[in-house]
Amino acid sequence: MQDLFGQCAMCKAVAEEQAEENGSNINAGILYIMIIPYIILFIVFRKKIFSFFKELKNAGVPH
Repeated sequence: MQDLFGQCAMCKAVAEEQAEENGSNINAGILYIMIIPYIILFIVFRKKIFSFFKELKNAGVPH
């Protein structure tokens, strides 16, 4: 178990060192990884999303 914690400290040190050298590449990578599930969900549920907005638009218009 102690080796596992050692690995985490080493990874953190490497990440911090690279962040100092390259700027915000790590942050860009994290954002890239975070946005992929939202894109997939949008693709899967796009019909429901668009129909929801149509209903919202038509709710304000009296028939």
